[in-house]
Amino acid sequence: MTSSSAPSSSAPASSAPAHADLSTERLILRSWSASEAAAVLDGTRSKSWADDFPADGDRVIAGLFARFPDWLGEYGHRLIIERESGAVVGSIGLFWPPSEGVLEIGYGIVASRRGRGYAPEATRAMTELALGAPGVHTLCANVELSNPPSARVLEKAGFQRWTSDETTARFRITNQDQ
Repeated sequence: MTSSSAPSSSAPASSAPAHADLSTERLILRSWSASEAAAVLDGTRSKSWADDFPADGDRVIAGLFARFPDWLGEYGHRLIIERESGAVVGSIGLFWPPSEGVLEIGYGIVASRRGRGYAPEATRAMTELALGAPGVHTLCANVELSNPPSARVLEKAGFQRWTSDETTARFRITNQDQ
């Protein structure tokens, strides 16, 4: 992942969405605000971001919020914040709304924070949120076979590989109560 070359400055102030933060042992998962998405897109740096945030995937997601406003909702995308430093170190999201009870998840941690177990920790928290959402019984994720660390994240979070093709492995976890 690359780091932005924009000078360090605070992003424009805006109140965060009213959705409850998800807390884990070492992380806080907080909904994106419209101003944070705008800052990612225009290259404005926030003092609360890790030096290598946003990554390319974060820029892609921020650019899609206008097309998919539900991604900013209660069951949408979240910034991953390291409790110890208060820094935004990645993002994770549910591609709302579900289709026939199935919802997709995606995630990314900046290179400077990889290898600390943050991705599986955040994925477990979002999985619990997703499987408790109305009408959702299955959470899935697609991983390129060239990215084995991402497959390990899903396995550590309780997902099972259920199919694959030449380039992609598909993982899922199902709520047994539904």
